Amino acid sequence: MVYIVIMYLWMALLLYLLLGGADFGAGIIELFTSDNNKDRTSVTMSRTIGPIWEANHMWLIIVIVILFTGFPAIYAVVSTYLHIPLLIMLLGIIARGTAFAYRHYDAVDDEMQVLYNKIFRYSSFVTPFFLGIIAASAVSGTINPKATHFMDAYIFSWLHLFSIAVGLFTISICGYLAAIFLIGETETETERRRYITKARSMNLAAAITGALVFLAAALDHVPLAKWLFGNVVGITAITAAIISLIIQWQLIRMGKKIVIRFLAGFQITMILLATTFFHYPRIILLSGEKYLSLMEHHGDDKAIQSLAFALLIGSLFILPALFYLIYSFQKKEPEEA
Repeated sequence: MVYIVIMYLWMALLLYLLLGGADFGAGIIELFTSDNNKDRTSVTMSRTIGPIWEANHMWLIIVIVILFTGFPAIYAVVSTYLHIPLLIMLLGIIARGTAFAYRHYDAVDDEMQVLYNKIFRYSSFVTPFFLGIIAASAVSGTINPKATHFMDAYIFSWLHLFSIAVGLFTISICGYLAAIFLIGETETETERRRYITKARSMNLAAAITGALVFLAAALDHVPLAKWLFGNVVGITAITAAIISLIIQWQLIRMGKKIVIRFLAGFQITMILLATTFFHYPRIILLSGEKYLSLMEHHGDDKAIQSLAFALLIGSLFILPALFYLIYSFQKKEPEEA
């Protein structure tokens, strides 16, 4: 039963990175769009993320529930030593969602719209940045449960070069996902070319920040290269991601819209697989070469069994509802969606 729970945990993380990442990326694209095109980008973005905006944070909630219920020791360490970046990320999610709703449904069109737009765009940047920081801190070996000073326990556990570099890389990945999704929602060739340019820019940003991640990993003594290239699975996953990226850009030139979305999702999946496979099932790497493992530090067997059954039964309701949500948005005209 624990393998079922772990599978749901990994899939929920992946779906949040894909769907939530594209959602955050839409705001990032808006942030780095010229003032003349911001309104047009906002309309296209809203039409694109509409089907998943109501549901994307469901995956984060599932992750939290799984950790809280099935792996309380892991949940306690993360929520204690990384509570500051977690708090900032959650505040960003709340601010972003609130601004997104108000800027579309506020009955009065006044200067408050400017404030809503700024909150939405900047929180779209801040939230994935701290999501990346949390992910990097969990595996960087900087969390020290024996720390006696506030700075060592609650600041330097996440504030270091590697986590910052991963945060920047996460922003780039989110922007790239959003740009790829937006290409398929364009109505004119001019718009299509504009989003292709955005995708290229975000692709370049991902390459640069990815290089920074490797540099920061070397400086902070994080064995990232070993994780990625020290096993057949990692090498295969990275190779597959690079090949699919080349194919994707060929398909973009050919005007394909749907396939490129699946290829973008495939690339992120391969990156996540490559970075997590080597140290699985160790999900939290602590200082002093200690760790927390999904297999060794899970909760009571009865709790795991109940959680597995709840996830399996819940899937029968959640997944069909999600597919119907996407289907219902696709059936609407763009201006209605």
